[in-house]
Amino acid sequence: MLAEGRQKDLQRKRAWGIDVICRSVPMILGAQRPRDWLIGDAFVAFVAFVAFVALPLLDFLAELWRRWRCMQEQTQRKPGVQCARTAWRKTAVMLFDDISRCCDGHLAIPGILFLLLIAALTAISTHVFFTVRESAVRFTVPIPPQLQSEYLWSREHEDKGDEPQDEARPCPIICPVCNGRIYPRCPADGRRLGSPVTPADASAIDATISAAAQAQVQWSQTSFAERRQVLRTLLRYVLDHQEQIVAACCLDSGKTKIDACFGEILVTVEKLQWTIKHGERALCVSRRPTNLLMCYKSNTVIYEPLGVVAACVSWNYPFHNFISPVISALFAGNAIVVKPSEQTCWSTFYFIDIIRGALRACNHSSDLVQNVVCLPETADYLTSHSGLNHITFIGSREIAHKVCASAAKSLTPVTVELGGKDPAIVLDDPTTIRTIDDVASILMRGVFQSAGQNCIGTERVIALPAIHDRLLAKVLPKIKSLRLGSVLHSSPNNPPDMGAMISSRSFSRIENLVSAAVAKGATLHCGGRRYSHPEYPHGNYFAPTLLSNVTPEMAIAQTELFAPVFLLMKAGDVDSAIRIANSTNYALGASVFGHDRRDVQKCAKGIKAGMVAVNDFGAYYACSLPFGGVKGSGYGRFGGDEGLRALCNVKAICEDSPWARALGIQTRIPPKLQYPVSSHGWEVCKAVVGTGYAYTLSLWEWAGCVVRLLTALMKREDQGR
Repeated sequence: MLAEGRQKDLQRKRAWGIDVICRSVPMILGAQRPRDWLIGDAFVAFVAFVAFVALPLLDFLAELWRRWRCMQEQTQRKPGVQCARTAWRKTAVMLFDDISRCCDGHLAIPGILFLLLIAALTAISTHVFFTVRESAVRFTVPIPPQLQSEYLWSREHEDKGDEPQDEARPCPIICPVCNGRIYPRCPADGRRLGSPVTPADASAIDATISAAAQAQVQWSQTSFAERRQVLRTLLRYVLDHQEQIVAACCLDSGKTKIDACFGEILVTVEKLQWTIKHGERALCVSRRPTNLLMCYKSNTVIYEPLGVVAACVSWNYPFHNFISPVISALFAGNAIVVKPSEQTCWSTFYFIDIIRGALRACNHSSDLVQNVVCLPETADYLTSHSGLNHITFIGSREIAHKVCASAAKSLTPVTVELGGKDPAIVLDDPTTIRTIDDVASILMRGVFQSAGQNCIGTERVIALPAIHDRLLAKVLPKIKSLRLGSVLHSSPNNPPDMGAMISSRSFSRIENLVSAAVAKGATLHCGGRRYSHPEYPHGNYFAPTLLSNVTPEMAIAQTELFAPVFLLMKAGDVDSAIRIANSTNYALGASVFGHDRRDVQKCAKGIKAGMVAVNDFGAYYACSLPFGGVKGSGYGRFGGDEGLRALCNVKAICEDSPWARALGIQTRIPPKLQYPVSSHGWEVCKAVVGTGYAYTLSLWEWAGCVVRLLTALMKREDQGR
């Protein structure tokens, strides 16, 4: 009868647990906020644990205890070790008999299967709930008419030399700004991209920052799950609309589709994915160790949103440079104001629509992200604005000086990423010589990616003697065969290898540097001058260039070119190669090609740079790594944990630990150190320092400090005091 009653009681408890689970599922399915989802998930897990683990375990332990007590009563008149062993043996046999009888019952197997099914459904539903609450939301935004196929592949929109007639004076084609307005143009063929853009003035900047600040108040309270959902939604859109985004980048910057895919899409989806997977870990509360004197304290660091941050980005990667700081800012809980270059502002109106569409699709304010297109004379008002709490700047050193001076007016911190003169050292060990084809292919991509307009592009190739001539023989025919043109009109079977440059204003400077290098002994193998394209007379093309016998003393070896120029330099040995690599004022990135582990490590550690890639180009742009340079290439880091935390207020909190609060332990100033200070205060203070830190040196010395501390505390005050 007892066993039957217990069995009914257990069945009643399990039925109650199943009923609670079944009733909790509709509640969870109806939850709208992530916090409700989390509560529901925790509730399901708790009920499942109670119903299927805790209650049966408690019943088993209770039965074991009852059996043991029963056997004790039966054997209390037969003391001895043998009787105790017999009692345990009989108890175990009776329990196993009960389990066997339960399993032999005709309802045992269906009951066990039902419980397993409920447990599996609970686990699956919990997993689904955690996934669904962050799932991407599909949305649409208007596609600019310039991205329609009939526009992209038509030549009717190319510039024929006619200029706007409604302006006070004519505007040259090479200048995107005329009479206070911006005229977006495609560098590949000179076509105008839409209507002129009216730059923002001071009042518009004030309104923009104010709107962002208001939206950020609520956004700062969102959970990481809500922020991940926005990023997943963005990721979904980027993957579904690669063609349109790539086309916008090609139109606005003149690059090829492959360059846009590598430099715009690939790196963006990688950053989205990394932030989704690892962003919360980077920004979660971290605990820090304490010391002996503060052993009753608990130290934590939290990362709070800054508020409204800004990003002033360059034109060489219109999409990635625009959206990359947005990803970090949003996940850190901030609102952001992005100022793109006026040379590629046309595409940013489409990009801002994408980001705002993702925010609206996830029921958040679209004012969190703002796009400010302004002229350089107005940019000072933006960068000195007191409503900004951080500025990320990507651009030239000349403009960086102005931005930092402007930000200093309101003491706004700035992360500066400038250009570089990145070296690539090619060692001459047998394995590297044997794989010279792979090395040459990687160097070609590093030099000519985006027509050389790449902040981490390879600007100097430093080769050791045994491989120098082989490398020259490999790259020369490759460079001569490069095809220039626009992806907008070229045949899919014959696409261009390299696109246009953003503007022709730098052509004279580059040509003069090449001529000066040749005059000092450099060898010009091909290129070295602007290229007049027969099909695109208004395009900005510079011929792919190869210069060898370049020395560090030449101006072209010290100046960032940002152009499709392959500079080949010769070094006598590894130490000489490192000296040449460090001979400029730039120190952004670098590459080392070699397979002699000792020489490779010597180069990687000896090169003064923020990042080094071994047997690769730009591999250090991995999102898990901090990105940035030293010396004349900037300061601060974005990317990785460091990049996310740079957009936060890193707040340190020191409080009483839980065990100290439970015991009533807290900070109390010893009487001899209270004001007015005792005559023995110095002895106490000195002994406290020794007690806290002498144990690191010697245990005996520490023990002596403890004795001196106790002695000083027990001393009485002088009568005269």
